[in-house]
Amino acid sequence: MQLGHAGARVVVTGGAANIGRGIAHGFAREGARVLIVDIDGEQAERVRGELAELGAAAAEALALDLTAEGAGAAAIGRAVEAWGGVDVLVNNAGWSRPGWFVEQTDRALWQHTIEVNLFAAIDCTQAALGPMRAAGQGSVVFLSSDAAFGAVRQGIYGTTKAGLIALARTVAREEGRYGIRANVVAPGLVVPPDADAVGASSVWAGPLFTDEQLDAVLKTQALRRPTTPDDIANTVLWLASETVARQVTGQVVAVGGGSAMP
Repeated sequence: MQLGHAGARVVVTGGAANIGRGIAHGFAREGARVLIVDIDGEQAERVRGELAELGAAAAEALALDLTAEGAGAAAIGRAVEAWGGVDVLVNNAGWSRPGWFVEQTDRALWQHTIEVNLFAAIDCTQAALGPMRAAGQGSVVFLSSDAAFGAVRQGIYGTTKAGLIALARTVAREEGRYGIRANVVAPGLVVPPDADAVGASSVWAGPLFTDEQLDAVLKTQALRRPTTPDDIANTVLWLASETVARQVTGQVVAVGGGSAMP
């Protein structure tokens, strides 16, 4: 079955690395027009070139700090200017600094985590709803996390990711009358598959886990095999599709081999 993304106008925030890059690749393979929005302009431009090679109908890269004033309007405005509207918004941009909750008392850390993970999604979504309402349809996919359901050393990060679930369901209930759907993908641990998957400034640029730690994570999962960016991308493409998911809204799909079962 065709997903119907050929020619679709897609914005992927945090689209230059790891999961976001995988999502952008997935839409490119479907022949969509893809705008990558990422703070790492060099890596975003590199991925833009990959999208053209994978079959994207068009590919754009926008270097942008999504925590800046007016960033959401700038991101969505770029797609509207280039292609006349937005069919799909993927709120993927995120940031984390793991640590024990009782020790993470730095208010600047809280604020930065909230700005990147939650407020940026609020900003971009509010900017996208106008063009989607005008078109009479649209899909917003939010990237949450296993941590939204409670995870060790991810208290502040998990709180922001839980907030995305509430946000998505509010958008689903309020905007459904305009043909707009909103859903959530909650990935488990996804390690970048290769060095090209992240930029030099990414938190993934250096090793975050030893092989022993990764094995320990896999043993907590029902399927006991690594989750890849393509696994996440395939779920996002399904949820974003008006062809195969037209009646799916306000839902949370965990993609982590059974690491979480919400």
